[in-house]
Amino acid sequence: MAEERPDALFVLDDALTIQYRKEIADFALQKRLPSVFAAKDRVEAGGLMSYGPRYSEMMRHAASLVDKILRGAQPANLPMEQPTTFELVINLKTAKAIGLTVPPLLLSRADEVIE
Repeated sequence: MAEERPDALFVLDDALTIQYRKEIADFALQKRLPSVFAAKDRVEAGGLMSYGPRYSEMMRHAASLVDKILRGAQPANLPMEQPTTFELVINLKTAKAIGLTVPPLLLSRADEVIE
């Protein structure tokens, strides 16, 4: 990847990338690659930005489903649902470190900006 020099790094969520989120973010920073992740904690680890479901709300909703099952609901009868709330997080420290200017319009749409 360092030789081919991609324009950016888009990191999908899976067990391996979650486990090595800090190392991936450090690599992208070292190679001055803009990096996009699916969750806020990857941006807190040094990634440039994330856009994905708000995991805290997904976990709260999952807890309510567990409660229904523990009260006797049949899991097969519960509706299949998709996330409805997404968040955009931008790390301006990382942007500055890789020499990238984040457009003001994008910053204004961010749910959180790390400075």
